[in-house]
Amino acid sequence: MSDSKKFVLGIFDDEDVLLKAVGKIRGAGVKIHEVYSPFPVHGLDEELGYKRSRLPIAAFMFGALGTTLALVMQIWMLGVDWPMIIGGKNHVALPDFVPVTFELTVLLAAFGMVGTFLVSSDLKPWKDPKLLDIRITDDKHVMAIDLGTNRAVEVASINALLKDSGAVEVNNKDVDE
Repeated sequence: MSDSKKFVLGIFDDEDVLLKAVGKIRGAGVKIHEVYSPFPVHGLDEELGYKRSRLPIAAFMFGALGTTLALVMQIWMLGVDWPMIIGGKNHVALPDFVPVTFELTVLLAAFGMVGTFLVSSDLKPWKDPKLLDIRITDDKHVMAIDLGTNRAVEVASINALLKDSGAVEVNNKDVDE
């Protein structure tokens, strides 16, 4: 038996109205579950109180791993495992290792960021997307308020607050988990 969550959905036409509504609703003490938008809205993450992403830290770590692996691989192959004198150079000629090191650094940083983003966003190929309103993918902005985390606030007052904030439509919806 699956559990269901109850949401109040405020549907907005304009992103400027949405930004003002987020501030007004958060100021009233209502916790917003998520705001869904068909395109990025500048300033929305600050308005929702989101922290800065740690994806650049992951990119740096994967890049450092790529650099280390490239240097260890080249030093092992050309200096220890199969040392050859090529053009009278040393076995371990670090300037010659720069292109391969750069390429492996960029490759692992890129793949690492994509993998980290997919894991942190819970985007799996086998997972069914849960769209609260199909218009999210087209032209509407939808503010979802989870009634489970806002038990102290009446549903009618949340509906009225959304309408007063500029929502063109307010819906109540049960979503299966």
